[in-house]
Amino acid sequence: MTETRPVYLPPDPITPEREITHAHFRPGEHVVILKGAAEGQLWGDAMKVVTPSWHTPTDEDGWRLLDPDGGDRSYITAHPRYMVHLSTRCPECLVHQQALREYLVPRVGTAEEPVDCRWYSLTALNQLVHVADSGR
Repeated sequence: MTETRPVYLPPDPITPEREITHAHFRPGEHVVILKGAAEGQLWGDAMKVVTPSWHTPTDEDGWRLLDPDGGDRSYITAHPRYMVHLSTRCPECLVHQQALREYLVPRVGTAEEPVDCRWYSLTALNQLVHVADSGR
């Protein structure tokens, strides 16, 4: 695993405002949870969509995701607005990626080493939560 350089930015203003429905994703699709940038590009954790699952931190429909690398947290639950398609060239996800890239890269630069913005954490129930949603 690549070491990441932490950076302390305010919560991204783009993901919490993203309006995406639960139906936008389907079981079997590959998605990424964007966590930062490296070399001027976004990076994050790639996962596979498994099944619908209640996202407790937001009290909304979410998705159970499988981390193909396994480990202690092989399965997590995420809200759809945290997810971006990897397996398809989805126009909505591409627009979201571009907006996040335009926001993030000028703030963290284009250094080679990955920058983890620390916008996400996991609850004790393996629920991924964005810092903007953690107070709900």
